[in-house]
Amino acid sequence: MCAYVLVAEDDPKQAELARRYLEHEGHAVAVVADGRTALEEIRRSPPDVLVLDLMMPRVDGLDVCRILRRESELPVLMLTARTTEDDLLLGLDLGADDYLTKPYSPRELAARIRALLRRTRPSATEHDPVLRVGNLHVDPVRHEVHCDGDPIACTPAEFHLLEVLAAEPGRAFTRDQLLRHLHGFDSYVTARTVDVHVMNLRRKIEPDPRRPIRLMTVYGIGYKLSDG
Repeated sequence: MCAYVLVAEDDPKQAELARRYLEHEGHAVAVVADGRTALEEIRRSPPDVLVLDLMMPRVDGLDVCRILRRESELPVLMLTARTTEDDLLLGLDLGADDYLTKPYSPRELAARIRALLRRTRPSATEHDPVLRVGNLHVDPVRHEVHCDGDPIACTPAEFHLLEVLAAEPGRAFTRDQLLRHLHGFDSYVTARTVDVHVMNLRRKIEPDPRRPIRLMTVYGIGYKLSDG
């Protein structure tokens, strides 16, 4: 279950450890070092999960939670070096969905994120993980794609792009959002990367790639999988 994860952590070593492990797990990860930047990034390109350190400069984690809950239901995993019950309860009362106390293991961080995603993503159940959008079926467990009953061979990047789109059919994703899912924050990657993957996928899943009916362009925004 892959996601776009925003890590708000001002300790560079902790942030880099979390980023590397979560990217190894298949997530797209962005890192910010203060609460104000975290809020700006959430408003600009909403993540699927926020990993939020409580002790940060400019705007601390508690204030980020307080502000965020007036605007969004984004799942929040709180990181804290505070161990008193009052501190933990305050974070949960302000809207955090779960918490980890420092020091923590990257494996536990990844497991908590998976649990949050299972609770907040209704599209794929444990009994039937296949994502179905019309006659297009994407199976994240078997890593298979079928279109009109025929198997479709996809590169890993094409499959991941299709998985992201199929998880929320009808939703328009910006190129920037799709790039984050595909490549994280690698600065050398451009929006053209997404366009090339889309062009290749259309050759594979569209009856006429020049007149797409499944993988649609949303002009001025990006792309979506049609749910009609």
